[in-house]
Amino acid sequence: MLQQELEFRGINRKHLGMYFEELGGKPITNQFPYIYKSDNWCGEIVGEDELTITSTFKVNTVNVRFYASDEETLKELIKNYRVKTRRIGG
Repeated sequence: MLQQELEFRGINRKHLGMYFEELGGKPITNQFPYIYKSDNWCGEIVGEDELTITSTFKVNTVNVRFYASDEETLKELIKNYRVKTRRIGG
């Protein structure tokens, strides 16, 4: 099974789980690692931490791992997940 891990910053862990559900994943666990499974892929929210940028500016970081049986499915999952996490200021 192929896998890839990404780090997301500034996005709530619960939202990241919700994005897996919106893509068709079913929650399997309710603690770290949070696991979401579909027929074709699996996603895990592996850990959450806090990154200190300055003494007053801190942002959360969440590590997410993606699994799929083939490269095309993995690329498609990550592409669709990234669309969900895109933030556009305004």
